[in-house]
Amino acid sequence: MDLPVVPPLKPMLAKAIDGIPERGDLAFEPKWDGFRCIVFRDGDEIYLGSRNEKPLTRYFPELLAPLHRCLPQRCVVDGEIIVTVDDHLGFDALQQRIHPAVSRVERLSEETPAEFVAFDVLAVNDTALIDEPFRDRRRILEAISSGFEPPVHLVPSTLDRTVAAEWYVRFEGAGLDGLIAKPCDGTYLPNKRAQFKVKHTRTADVVVAGYRMHKDGNGVGSLLVGLHDDEQRLHHMGVASSFKANLRAELVDTLAPNIIEDFADHPWSEWMNPQAHEGGLMPGAPSRWSSGKPSQDWTPLDCELVAEVKYEAVLNGRFRGTTRFVRWRPDREAVSCEYSQLEQAVPMGISEVLNAEG
Repeated sequence: MDLPVVPPLKPMLAKAIDGIPERGDLAFEPKWDGFRCIVFRDGDEIYLGSRNEKPLTRYFPELLAPLHRCLPQRCVVDGEIIVTVDDHLGFDALQQRIHPAVSRVERLSEETPAEFVAFDVLAVNDTALIDEPFRDRRRILEAISSGFEPPVHLVPSTLDRTVAAEWYVRFEGAGLDGLIAKPCDGTYLPNKRAQFKVKHTRTADVVVAGYRMHKDGNGVGSLLVGLHDDEQRLHHMGVASSFKANLRAELVDTLAPNIIEDFADHPWSEWMNPQAHEGGLMPGAPSRWSSGKPSQDWTPLDCELVAEVKYEAVLNGRFRGTTRFVRWRPDREAVSCEYSQLEQAVPMGISEVLNAEG
């Protein structure tokens, strides 16, 4: 490609912070739950770069024609590939798009077509823009966006912290997970955390139903946690992890009295039956990459221990993103850990997010 900025290129990243910054030199944008993508266009050639520098082009063939139609002849644009399901972000459907089989890729490109949300521009024609301040890059991106039409979109942006705070609350209802704050005078720094992200963080009390050993074999790597529904059935919510080395070793002794020898006594024992996995995912459920046979690579516990965990969001009945252990809750009964304690955002459509005015 004959561009002033060429692939592969790692995108600029954001550092997690607590709360919306008070400083006045920031532009705020919705934070998307998709695949980061830098689009390189040189005439008829388009290359979709990813965060790990591996091309995404073959997985999203339906985006090539719209990007040809909407973008300048020669440019580099940073953004996010998303999939919407019923006007809501569908991250599960997006994950299914990364598949080795061409026939599956083609079928899913029709069943769950992707969209592209642009939020930065790194080059136009022969001019590299990565050393220009974001305020100027945004102005150029807005000029380019006059040619955008679905499924290519311009991300909403605002300099008003009050508007950003409203977005932070409302847009979660469409499946978004927070805000990105960009210094207006900041240059584009590939692979550097030179921007800021504010994500939703909450806590919940969960049942500790099992654990997996750390990959190095020394101590506990993750706790398998669950919540009860209205009928007191325990559902797998995901794992709590990111333990320090000394705590991983301590957890082996802490959990030892609660290990059960007979897996048939565990509420998730039914999920060792491959035919049961049609109803959802539980520990041992086979993935689309496996041979189809579940495996018990975890140690079951008696489901009497309760832990407080920090989480960001719930997607399709499971914790989304990293869930972190906070503390043990010996004052709580496991049967009291129910879905009802989780916060639920007011539903809204992605179309409303994309049309928001900043």
